[in-house]
Amino acid sequence: MNETNLHNIVGSGRYKTKARSGRGDSAGRGSTSGRGTKGQKARTGKKLSAKFEGGQMPLVQRIAKKKGFRANRKFSVFRLNLKDLKRYAVDGQISLEGLKQRGLVLSGTKVKVLGEGEAQANLTVQTHFISASARKQIEAAGGKVEIIQ
Repeated sequence: MNETNLHNIVGSGRYKTKARSGRGDSAGRGSTSGRGTKGQKARTGKKLSAKFEGGQMPLVQRIAKKKGFRANRKFSVFRLNLKDLKRYAVDGQISLEGLKQRGLVLSGTKVKVLGEGEAQANLTVQTHFISASARKQIEAAGGKVEIIQ
């Protein structure tokens, strides 16, 4: 009796061939070749589009078109709260370069400082945007705010 080893194991579906349609009735997939009888879907040539609804007005055309256009000036904003400032500060300063080095901000991302929490130390904060309450708290704690253009 043969011993079973990795080199002589045969997979169950290994030798099964793909069923070929349209090769005669004796092959099992002849005549209509799995397309049913007559009709648009039985014919050769161009297929129906996904939006075709049998002559009914397609949903794509029934829904109103939005007017105008939207300018492609999108940018992502990294939000930084006052409670997190101390954690990300390097030498008493929060800069865009420092945030990039830590992997928090990608290039092209803008930074906004928000007023959740309290400013704990006097820091120099470089940011694109800042809320009024955050600016007030940073300056009250003896820090400086520099707006990046």
